[in-house]
Amino acid sequence: MLKLCRYVLRAGVAAAAGLVLAATGASYAHAADGATPALIERGKNLAVAGDCIACHSAAGRPEYTGGLAIASPLGTIYSTNITPSVKAGIGGYTLEQFSRAVRTGVRADGSHLYPAMPYTAYAKLTDDDTAALYAYFMHGVAANDTQAPVTKLPFPFNIRLSMAVWNALYLDDKPYVADKSKSVEWNRGAYLAQGLAHCATCHTPRNFLMAEDAGQYLRGGSLGTWYAPDISPGALSDGGWDQAALQAYLATGHAPNGATAGGPMLEAIDKSFSKMDAQDIKAISVYLTDSPGTARKAATPANVPVLPSSDIAEMAGKIGAGERLYRNNCAACHQVNGDGVRGLPALRNHPSLRHPNADNVGMAVLEGVWPEHRQGMPGFEDELTDREVAELTNYVMATFGGSRVTIDEQRVRTLRAGGATSSLLLLARAGMALGVLVVLAALLWWRRRRRSGPSTI
Repeated sequence: MLKLCRYVLRAGVAAAAGLVLAATGASYAHAADGATPALIERGKNLAVAGDCIACHSAAGRPEYTGGLAIASPLGTIYSTNITPSVKAGIGGYTLEQFSRAVRTGVRADGSHLYPAMPYTAYAKLTDDDTAALYAYFMHGVAANDTQAPVTKLPFPFNIRLSMAVWNALYLDDKPYVADKSKSVEWNRGAYLAQGLAHCATCHTPRNFLMAEDAGQYLRGGSLGTWYAPDISPGALSDGGWDQAALQAYLATGHAPNGATAGGPMLEAIDKSFSKMDAQDIKAISVYLTDSPGTARKAATPANVPVLPSSDIAEMAGKIGAGERLYRNNCAACHQVNGDGVRGLPALRNHPSLRHPNADNVGMAVLEGVWPEHRQGMPGFEDELTDREVAELTNYVMATFGGSRVTIDEQRVRTLRAGGATSSLLLLARAGMALGVLVVLAALLWWRRRRRSGPSTI
């Protein structure tokens, strides 16, 4: 469940967060608004479920002061300061203003947020949970006056009022309503998955205007580089995912079916899911294995694995380019047969090799899997060319996954560049230019009629 979408729209961004109650020289707003320690603690747990810290904290900056550069098809969006600083953050927000920002994407000054902040999911929050989050942000997070960079998207998307039209089309601002035909546990999972955990933000395909396609709920979507797989019940079942496997994966990043998390999903697990209450993780797993919508099985690649060549063949120079690259760069940790070594992940039959594209394998080769962490996999973007990454990826997909899915050099080049650029900007400008031409033509026609005066017989 790839939750965090730095690509956006896909991919996800959080509304607010914090970890410790701290006192600093910066001033706090709402010094005494009735927030109790229990309410603040509840808000903290909700902020963890929302993965707020992931997007509102950036390297080299104080926590929750924003500044994280979030790549979107339309340009870079910077996350905001959500500390209770009156000067730079949300310290001047009332509960009503806070609720409006979190659940409808409208700031206290009336300007609209971009849906890189998943307010379309947070709209499911109850009033009570919103109040708990507010208490936490105002009293459980240290105020900091560090300003976040200003988002400057190109025209016409720099006109934030345009989001009002988008919201009118796509924002369902109704809080979650329990399904009485389901259990309390299922409803808790649905509330979290649809709301704070915002699973659909990354795992649901988007339409032309970058809104989630409700008819393809949780059917998988590209985040520009990494791919959020299909997590509808049929696809999960087909991939060997049951409730126990999902619980283990969300809590640790590893599952009994061989899955290991990478990319934004690994970050989401590290900063959010792994810190959530075990009962909430179980509830999400219950819901995902029985979520609404027409279930379908994921397309399973033909299980025709290609056996690795023998060492004799390697010494004789009779192995392909992809296999040679694998042996030189990967076999020391994953073994020639792909079974892994010293507790490192096995590649053979890894669930990622059953995806409908090879993007995640290509991205793992390029970026690695958190190499700064213990036992992290290093990236090879500085060592391998686009062609070599494609050859290595295709070898891994075919040999250890039995997959016929391939990736080419051009796609690797696109992944390395951060994903494909959107045509929406050009189309929007073309549409506006066409509108201007229509208006000018109408004005010219009206002017000529005026000059010609009334017709005479």
